[in-house]
Amino acid sequence: MNEAAADALTPRPESATLLGQPRGLWTLFLTEMWERFTFYGMRAVLILFLVAGVAKGGLGLDDKTANSIYGLYLGGTYLLGLPGGWVADRLLGGQRAVFAGGVLIAAGNLILALASLAHTAPFFFVGLVVIVLGVGLLKPNVSALVASLYPEGGARRDAGFSFFYMGINSGAFLGSLFVPILAAWLGWHWGFGIPAAGMAIGLIQLRQTRRYLGGAGHVPAERASWWPVILFVAALTAVALLAMAGALHLNAVTLGASASWVMLALGVGYFVYLLFFAGLSRTERNRALVMVALFAGSVMFWAGYEQQGASFNLFAERYTERHILGWEMPAGVLQAVNPLFVITLSPVFAFLWLALGRRNLNFTATLKFGAGLIFLGLGFLVMLFAARHVLAGEHVLPTWLLLTYFLHTLGELSLPPVGLSYMSKLTPPRFVGQVMGMWFLSLALGSNLAGQLSGTIDTRHMESLPGLYSQIFWSCVIAGAVMLLITPLVKRLMAGVK
Repeated sequence: MNEAAADALTPRPESATLLGQPRGLWTLFLTEMWERFTFYGMRAVLILFLVAGVAKGGLGLDDKTANSIYGLYLGGTYLLGLPGGWVADRLLGGQRAVFAGGVLIAAGNLILALASLAHTAPFFFVGLVVIVLGVGLLKPNVSALVASLYPEGGARRDAGFSFFYMGINSGAFLGSLFVPILAAWLGWHWGFGIPAAGMAIGLIQLRQTRRYLGGAGHVPAERASWWPVILFVAALTAVALLAMAGALHLNAVTLGASASWVMLALGVGYFVYLLFFAGLSRTERNRALVMVALFAGSVMFWAGYEQQGASFNLFAERYTERHILGWEMPAGVLQAVNPLFVITLSPVFAFLWLALGRRNLNFTATLKFGAGLIFLGLGFLVMLFAARHVLAGEHVLPTWLLLTYFLHTLGELSLPPVGLSYMSKLTPPRFVGQVMGMWFLSLALGSNLAGQLSGTIDTRHMESLPGLYSQIFWSCVIAGAVMLLITPLVKRLMAGVK
């Protein structure tokens, strides 16, 4: 095919805009909204299904195993974002990678629905792996497509990402609200089938409106070899078949602990390389030291924050009064509170940062990280008192969890977006891709640790729960205080970075 013919077949974005933004943004907005509907809807019921008794349609796993599976699943979705970006850049292109990821997510949730209906645990875990692969393909690349719609950068791009972030949290809110209700009403398989349908809707609209994306995320002209992908998928398939045949016994608790050590070794190894063997200048090395502190803060934050879907979800199920006017609210519905808070509080935080900036009072990264960790710790202080009420023989009101989620949302708006922004600012241009990978590694490690932390207690025996929440409270507050104390040093190390 000659160049003129190929150019004629290349999709062109429409020139018209909607709300001052490229129409392609709204294609990606809806794609991400439905993906997050699927992801958070399933997340709201996952651990509850894992620990529910077989007589109630669940898998009947013990808390420690269920929490380890939860942590591995969440950590895997972030970790697989690294090869997912490579597949888009070197093999499929962004648009095809997003679509392929969506297909895997829908298929994985459908497998979960069928496995929960047939009570086949090995098949269920295969479904989780398929979803992890799909999220790893879709999640990093849909954000990259948004960025590619704004080659000029500037305030319009910032506004576009603000709209996109609203799509993320709108989907998370709707999924967390409706999926647990339908699962409680119609059965666990609907708790996985509805998310599959949600992702399918997102794929259909993506297919119908992809013309608005134009050439964004086009297929690379020179492709890498498919062999690494083929070998990886073959290895996963072999492990799955051996496990399903009973020839290979996988222990989720051991896997979770091993995965944490491996991810920690990768993080430490990379920063040792960056600091001592990458040929950085003194200024670049100083900034890399700040990145180490931000990486550690991010790991700690996500290890605590992801208790929402783990120990907090079990707390809501077992110890929270959920009867409202004769209706028993499913525990997973409380997972919708956090995205609702994010939607309502994001404009407040955006206004706050802009107002401080106009007065030359812009907080440094470690100040915001310190505030985020302290807010997170205060949420665990609330849960510590709630757990003590339960030990006294009371079921507590949902207001304890609502206050905790409010404080954790304040922490979320203070830390993760700021960390991502500063990591990109501090990184030498030649290492941006690698350091962004390290940021996702911090999310993966923290999420996996969340499952291990939650697994250290048995929420059926509350004696150990106050100890866990007290430990996390003090860890977060001390880490936050350290972040605040090192701020003067960090300002010197970050000289020249705005």
